[in-house]
Amino acid sequence: MHFLSTLEQMPFSIWVRESSSIWAFPTFLVVHTIGMSIVAGLSAMMSLVILGFWPNVPIRPLERLFPMIWIGFWINAVTGTVLLIADATTKLTNWDFGVKMAFVFAGVWLITRTRKRVFGSPQLDHGSLPVGSKGLAWASLICWFGAITAGRLLAYLGPVSGLSGVTNK
Repeated sequence: MHFLSTLEQMPFSIWVRESSSIWAFPTFLVVHTIGMSIVAGLSAMMSLVILGFWPNVPIRPLERLFPMIWIGFWINAVTGTVLLIADATTKLTNWDFGVKMAFVFAGVWLITRTRKRVFGSPQLDHGSLPVGSKGLAWASLICWFGAITAGRLLAYLGPVSGLSGVTNK
């Protein structure tokens, strides 16, 4: 807990958390949201095509989206780390944060698995999906929906920022 308090008391953390500047907390939160929309949105689009929601859309060209997904991921990794260290004692003691991160790590694993299994398959060039593709797509949709939901619920579940001993139920 001392380490988490030390993170929160760094001048940069205090600035992010307490500054009235639009360039502090609001900007990091908005950029984090944009990063998540890139990752979750493009992953969802890919998953919905794999599931057949747009049967006339070819799947192979969607492989070009992976670099953008990784850009969105790294935007989230950086901004999420900044938001985390600004409120470390609250976030890292909140069970919901663990749930969010489990969904994020599972979602990232599914992105890499989908690229390898679906887009790496020679069957795709012949118009058929490899076995298990639809399962990966459903799992990806569930993970990103779960990550977004758990992230949003951080404000409403667990310890309350700045109020020692106060917990949302």
